[in-house]
Amino acid sequence: MTTKVVKGSIWTLAGQVAPLAVSLVTTPFVIRMLGAEGYGVLILIGLIPAYLGFADFGMSMASTKFASEAYAEGDLEKEARIVRTAALIAFLTSLPFGIALFALSGWLVTLLNVPTHFLSEASLALKIASATFVINFLNAIFNTPQLARLRMDLNTFVTSGVRILGLAATPIVIYLGGGIVGAVSVLLIASLITLSGHLYVSGRLLPSLRGLTFERDLIRPLLTFGSGLVASGIAAVVLANIERPILAKVTSVEVLAYYSVAFTFANMATMFTGAMTQSLVPAFSQLLTSRATERLNDLFTRSIRVNMFALLPLMAISWVAAKPFFTIWAGEDFGRESTFPFYVLTIALLLNLNAYIAGSVILAAGRSDILAKLFWIELVPYVAAAVALTSLFGAVGAALTWSLHAAYTAVFFNIAAKRIAGIAFPLRKNFYKSIIGFSVLLPPVAAVFVTNAFSLWPAAILVVSLTVYAVLAWKVLIESEERLWVSEKFRYMFGLT
Repeated sequence: MTTKVVKGSIWTLAGQVAPLAVSLVTTPFVIRMLGAEGYGVLILIGLIPAYLGFADFGMSMASTKFASEAYAEGDLEKEARIVRTAALIAFLTSLPFGIALFALSGWLVTLLNVPTHFLSEASLALKIASATFVINFLNAIFNTPQLARLRMDLNTFVTSGVRILGLAATPIVIYLGGGIVGAVSVLLIASLITLSGHLYVSGRLLPSLRGLTFERDLIRPLLTFGSGLVASGIAAVVLANIERPILAKVTSVEVLAYYSVAFTFANMATMFTGAMTQSLVPAFSQLLTSRATERLNDLFTRSIRVNMFALLPLMAISWVAAKPFFTIWAGEDFGRESTFPFYVLTIALLLNLNAYIAGSVILAAGRSDILAKLFWIELVPYVAAAVALTSLFGAVGAALTWSLHAAYTAVFFNIAAKRIAGIAFPLRKNFYKSIIGFSVLLPPVAAVFVTNAFSLWPAAILVVSLTVYAVLAWKVLIESEERLWVSEKFRYMFGLT
């Protein structure tokens, strides 16, 4: 199972990195052609539907959980009925929200402080985004047969392949006069193509998916599980994004653009963790179904360790490269305004690392209600903190607000995972190892603050620190069985066995 999860995670990561590489090339053109204000408006158009991520009633995750269990039991007809049932529920629950977005688009963009000269264009773009909003929910359900089989390679080809084409087309459409409306239209076309791809590929893996019957007996369990996700999703969407519209309201869409760039690149540090989550939910679901407690605990512990020791060097690299990269990539203003929020956010993401994995256990166990309780308890204090901190410190305050949320989530998700599934991460032992690794990587980070300007010294020190860290990680930080596993996979990859 570890091998399947790692292989699936690598494919998912590749599916994230490849579009990201294209985005690194295309986004500077988009920013320069639209300007900081126009780019901030484009971010808002994508952000508004994100607040309604619960509108599928949790069916994307419910489909993955219940269909993975049916696949583990060998009941392929039931798996197909679950997917179709989840898709029907998601369509019926998300369509009214899509219609509301379409009808209220003008009022929403005015409410969010969009500059007057962008109001008409932003309203039309949001109408187009309302259709993409509904279609994306279906995409997240009809890829279920791929996820249940941990065929992340197929899911990556369909999802990321189309996304890359869309990213490449966006600056071209803007250059030809499409503006914000053209950019959003590209996303709609890409979403439709993705849906066609998932229907074809999943239909090949699960031929019975092409039927018309539904799993009536599972409608109630699906809705019960989904209701917890809806309750948690409403709070989670606010918690994950509320600092951004507040930031736009109390400052400007230009400051929002600075913060969004910092957040986007900080979030890249956890791309592998997010990639693993897509594989871990079906894997944990199958292990919980077969009551393989020891294998479940091993997979949980190893997943956290891999991410922890991989993220430390990535953080050191990103801290050294942040300011020169932002300056060259997006302009001097972004280098000046995005760098410090980026530092704050990367620290928070380190704290939040294992929350992804613990959350996968909670969802695989069907306890979506736990997520709802944890998020709703946090919601009111978080919104109050967001208003206060963004008003006082702008983009840095928004980063601090999100950091508080990350720390809270990490602590309580792990407590809940232990109570639900009886698993726990050996924190004390790995805490000391993390301190050792952090100490090795501290010198280049310190050099960035000492020089406080573009300099080759931090980069040179970074190379030395990374070399020492690599040796230390192999000799001390990872366990003997993990070294054996890596050695075996290496020999197999290069035909040495």
